[in-house]
Amino acid sequence: MAPPLLQLQNIALTFGGTPLLESADLSVSAGERICLIGRNGSGKSTLLKIAAGRIEATGGTRFLQPGTTVQYLAQEPDFDGAPTVMAYVEKGLPPGSDTYEVEWLLQDLGLTGAEDPSRLSGGEARRAALARAIISEPDLLLLDEPTNHLDLPIIEWLESKLSGLRSAIVLISHDRRFLENLSRATVWLDRGKTRRLEQGFSAFEAWRDDILEQEERDHHKLSRKIADEEHWLRYGVTARRKRNVRRLGDLGTLRTDYREHRKAQGDVKLTVTEGSVSGKLVIEAKKISKSWSDVPVVDDFSIRIARGDRLGLVGPNGAGKTTLINLLTAELAPDSGSVRLGANLEIAGMDQKRTSLDPEWTLREALTGGRGDTVFVGGQTKHVMSYMKDFLFTPQQANTEISRLSGGERGRLQLARALAQPSNLLVLDEPTNDLDLETLDLLQEMVADYPGTVILVSHDRDFLDRTVTSVVVSEGQGRWVEYAGGYTDMLAQRGKGVEAKAVRKESVARERNDEAPARAPSKRKMSFNDQHALKTLPQKIGKLESEIARLQGVLADPALYTKDPAGFAKASGQLSAAEADRASAEEEWLRLEILREEMEQTG
Repeated sequence: MAPPLLQLQNIALTFGGTPLLESADLSVSAGERICLIGRNGSGKSTLLKIAAGRIEATGGTRFLQPGTTVQYLAQEPDFDGAPTVMAYVEKGLPPGSDTYEVEWLLQDLGLTGAEDPSRLSGGEARRAALARAIISEPDLLLLDEPTNHLDLPIIEWLESKLSGLRSAIVLISHDRRFLENLSRATVWLDRGKTRRLEQGFSAFEAWRDDILEQEERDHHKLSRKIADEEHWLRYGVTARRKRNVRRLGDLGTLRTDYREHRKAQGDVKLTVTEGSVSGKLVIEAKKISKSWSDVPVVDDFSIRIARGDRLGLVGPNGAGKTTLINLLTAELAPDSGSVRLGANLEIAGMDQKRTSLDPEWTLREALTGGRGDTVFVGGQTKHVMSYMKDFLFTPQQANTEISRLSGGERGRLQLARALAQPSNLLVLDEPTNDLDLETLDLLQEMVADYPGTVILVSHDRDFLDRTVTSVVVSEGQGRWVEYAGGYTDMLAQRGKGVEAKAVRKESVARERNDEAPARAPSKRKMSFNDQHALKTLPQKIGKLESEIARLQGVLADPALYTKDPAGFAKASGQLSAAEADRASAEEEWLRLEILREEMEQTG
């Protein structure tokens, strides 16, 4: 049997005195497809960095077969000052390789190669990093959350592309369908240690549950044995002193084992606060249309949403899903047509950019509205500390500013706020972002059992299949069509998945001087606000980049975490917020720049 390409044995790593990894193993042979599973914060990304040779473990061994080629996709790619995306991706090619394959791969990913890496949106940066990782078809491919920031067309393309590679793959992802379709073995990282299952992700959850149940049984037996030993010491025969001393020592060992037993992290407890019963008709939209700068986003769309419906909206990034939600909930007026809301509607929800969260709020203030120490949820009053624990927050985090929370923590906080509001219409825009698999399971059950009406946007195919009763799909040019059932049902009826935006491929064609599709002449002009934003956004992006560089310099101090944990946490939170603001500004600048180019072409 050939030795593995990569072997990690007894890997240990400690941060600030707290062990993150204690005895982690990972073995990867040629052609294997392994998914690495674990709760948020369990150390999955750290273990993958050790496998990639990016960081050193404090204990254990790493063996890489000589001559093995490895490519690593980080959650935050580093473009290393590359002048263009093409130059960045070409660095992933072996010396002497032809570059025409880079051009074709970038075209598949909706990029031209001429883009400035410093001006990429989050989704574009992820696509460029993926292109560099897979272009050379390495012996070993290490992928950390490859579907982050990707829309459905690119996720499905990536799934197909990876399936056809000969590379061995180790994959971290929270996309259940993606894992099920690609993995052939599972490594579970739990409480610093790994366990391996020689089956793909579809078999993982039942296997994990069996292990946890056995642990609980063993822990219960241990507690009973301690009680029996204590009883013997108190009331047993004391003449045989040597035996007593030995049993006393054994009891001490049992107590130590019991005390050091690390239980699995608890689950989020999702309880929705029901409002009054809405009318049978929740929303009726008749022939609504909406355009941004003469670009149709919603065109002549009609729908009736009744009490109890669970509606999913799907489409590529930029198709207008959030705009459609705002039209249906009367947050935004249509250019034409009408929207009628039913009686007694109480709307609660969460937006994908977490804009309803003031970064200067503390966790306690965000949950209580800054008033008192109680939260009214599920028909009863709960102390804010108890409600925080339901969402896996510790009491020590009560006065933590939101800017210092991780993406996953902000997602859980948004859920906590949304579910505490009395509602009979729940509006969820990308609710699955940054949530781990266990929390996704509970959110799915809550949505499926919610007695009111649900409208949600998601790129998670499995989540849609498990929750919605119908799917509304973007057909392009502002057209939206409703299909009964979940995402898989929509595929069967429609005969195809969600296509990428046409403008993306047209943009690529223009960059290559190919013949772009003919367009009708237009006299469109950009609005004053759009022109002003296009002019001022580069300056804003520059300031954000300076702030990001400053914060990265602060965090580069290896002693900062030890000497000032609070300062380290604050700087980390500020860095995450600044990077999110930069991604948002870059997305908006890109949208306006494309719009300007289109107007120049057709003006």
